[in-house]
Amino acid sequence: MSQAEYIDKVLIQGYLDNLGGAVVSQMLDLYEQQSQVYLEDIQGAHRAKSQQEWQERCHKMKGAAGSVGLLQVHSQLVAIEKSTDDWTKKSEYITRLISLNNDALTEFRNWLNSL
Repeated sequence: MSQAEYIDKVLIQGYLDNLGGAVVSQMLDLYEQQSQVYLEDIQGAHRAKSQQEWQERCHKMKGAAGSVGLLQVHSQLVAIEKSTDDWTKKSEYITRLISLNNDALTEFRNWLNSL
């Protein structure tokens, strides 16, 4: 996967073919809203220094990111979900995750609008 591959265009094209653009756009909007909740929950687990909550929150977002085709967000969550690194390192993971999520959402929207 290259740096630029934020989204799974094959998966998303399948959604477009089967569901149509309006539904895919709604799906993206819903993910965008829900991802903010997931990120807040992950940050809450970080503040609480709860490994169990960290894993649970990362797992939820991982599933959501995978289902909408956000490749790098999903990969980052796979990498950090069960991490036992210290909380300072996990803070870096959160910063990276937020950036990847924002970049992926932008790429998804731009690609969708270009069709």
